[in-house]
Amino acid sequence: MNRPPVAALLSFLIPGLGQLYNREYLRGLFWLLVTPGVWVFSAGLLGWAVHLLSAATAYHRAELLQRRQSWPVGLEV
Repeated sequence: MNRPPVAALLSFLIPGLGQLYNREYLRGLFWLLVTPGVWVFSAGLLGWAVHLLSAATAYHRAELLQRRQSWPVGLEV
């Protein structure tokens, strides 16, 4: 679980889906709601930027979760 490329691809296809894959439900809901709003209210000008930002965020959060799972027991922050 939490493979970064999978999370990024899912979030690229549908913003927020990668965050849901990472089990970050509030972040996923945020992207699912915000991205369509940005597309509509910016007439498509900023939509792609937010769409790609969602995918990048999903990728980096999945990397963080993957590293955190590989830490030895007792070193959790």
